Amino acid sequence: MLTNRTFTMLKPDAVKNGHIGAILDMITSAGFRIVALRMTQLTTADAEAFYAIHQERPFFGELVAYMTSGPIVSAILEKDNAVSDFRTLIGATNPAEAAEGTIRNLFATSISENAVHGSDSDDNAAIESAFHFSGREQF
Repeated sequence: MLTNRTFTMLKPDAVKNGHIGAILDMITSAGFRIVALRMTQLTTADAEAFYAIHQERPFFGELVAYMTSGPIVSAILEKDNAVSDFRTLIGATNPAEAAEGTIRNLFATSISENAVHGSDSDDNAAIESAFHFSGREQF
């Protein structure tokens, strides 16, 4: 069921800092099942398309440069109430405001290098999942 899936992306800072295993462990320990997983590096065109909603914002160029600066790990996760539960697990965008024990509290270094992306709605989870994975790559 679509409402039971969400999309996540471990950002270049988390990958560079060696946190892939720890973050994936937190995700699975929280009851999420990984139904698709890939390590890749976004091209400029990929990052611009993925973050097109932010193209008019002043930080867009910096966001694209950051997201293309190194490899990312993308995943589709499955669990009841996936979007909401995952947003709780990752914590606030600003790691200084993220609840203790959340992914961003533990692994983010700043508001711009905040370790992980999580879909903010069921609709965006479906769009973002389809952007990164074909149907035959989802299990």
